[in-house]
Amino acid sequence: MQTFARLFPRKSPGAGQLATTSAPAAYWSLPPEQLLAALHTSANGLSQADAEKLLKQYGLNALDARRQATTAELFLRQFKSPLVLILIFAAIISISVGELIDATIVLAVVFGSTILGFVQEYNASNAIEKLRTQVTIKSRVLRDGQPQMVSPAQVVPGDVVLLSAGSLIPADGIVLQTNDLFVNQAVLTGETFPVEKKAETVLAKAALAERLNCVFMGTSAGSGTAQVLIVQTGKATMFGQISERLRLRPPETEFERGIQHFGYMLTQLMLVMVVIVLAINIILAKPPIDLLLFALALAVGLTPELLPAIISIALSHGAQRMAKRGAIVRRLNSIENLGSMDILCTDKTGTLTEGIVRLDGALDIQGEPSQAVVRTAFLNAHYQTGLNNPLDAAISAYAQQAGLDSSGEQKVAEIPYDFVRKRLSVVTANAQGEHTLITKGAMETVLSICTNL
Repeated sequence: MQTFARLFPRKSPGAGQLATTSAPAAYWSLPPEQLLAALHTSANGLSQADAEKLLKQYGLNALDARRQATTAELFLRQFKSPLVLILIFAAIISISVGELIDATIVLAVVFGSTILGFVQEYNASNAIEKLRTQVTIKSRVLRDGQPQMVSPAQVVPGDVVLLSAGSLIPADGIVLQTNDLFVNQAVLTGETFPVEKKAETVLAKAALAERLNCVFMGTSAGSGTAQVLIVQTGKATMFGQISERLRLRPPETEFERGIQHFGYMLTQLMLVMVVIVLAINIILAKPPIDLLLFALALAVGLTPELLPAIISIALSHGAQRMAKRGAIVRRLNSIENLGSMDILCTDKTGTLTEGIVRLDGALDIQGEPSQAVVRTAFLNAHYQTGLNNPLDAAISAYAQQAGLDSSGEQKVAEIPYDFVRKRLSVVTANAQGEHTLITKGAMETVLSICTNL
């Protein structure tokens, strides 16, 4: 037992800091009995008293949310641009020499452009927060041998979580028992299709996608049931590690960098020209007030007053167009940065793409496009009552666009999918009473029963 004490160190959380769990390297390769013993739990779960102690020890099973900027911080952030600061400085000088009309015009332009940017970022932040508050999730765990509904934040290492179709997985763990559990883990691996989970150990060097006995925080159960032993919670989970990397301060965009460089160049040019003009006028013994007003006019004349407003209006318009297409823009400057790309390289489905399978067409055995093949596949997808496979949805959507339906064919029988046959069959009958057996499944098993190719 001392070995497991070293593998699972338990640290008390410091002030303002949550403790994180530390699982042994490659815990997915260990037998469930060893993990149960290491976590001082059993297949019947923890007692309520032990769960409360562990919650105090490890902290909440939650990711440290990045602190949201306050309304004042969002507003002040709009004044970071050198162009805006130059205009404000020019307005202050105008006020100091009594040019109130010029100062009012300059300040109106400045505040107009900054308010546009502030409103856009404020609305985007509120939209995201509203989405978060609308989501309430409960996890079903075994406490004192009885199922209980608890908040995912209350889940601790050693808990046994009960999963069913539609369950969101609250933390990382291994499968103790399963009955046809399929998990959608596109958020981690980018794979569109659900993955079948099995109660068996895998190799220690297995990649994340190959850990078929593991479930991960942030993924969801598409079908089936299972009992899962929680091993890692909070920031120690795979999802938590990704979240920690995303919490880093976002890098400055090329657009922001370009605007700053432009502002710095204007500032340097303005200072050089003002100094030269002042020197010339001092040599010519001009009145000091005239020198100041002339330098002010020169500084304001070199500064494009409307540029911040034009930038904010253009980016806000782009944000509104993207919002109509379901995209929330939190930082206006990111729009120009994305639009300036010539080549965009991204990974597989589940990140920037939609994660939806689409059917482009179907071919017969001669390799020619065939509507008959599409309709046959559609009948199987339409009448089958098993797992809602993304391929079935893609076939049904394609058939609907092609104007195909199930009229003229009635379902007579169905042989459900099982993991021995690895096939699902549907029997249909047409108006003449002719019966057709339509089978789908793993390619190897379907080809093995074909008598005519």
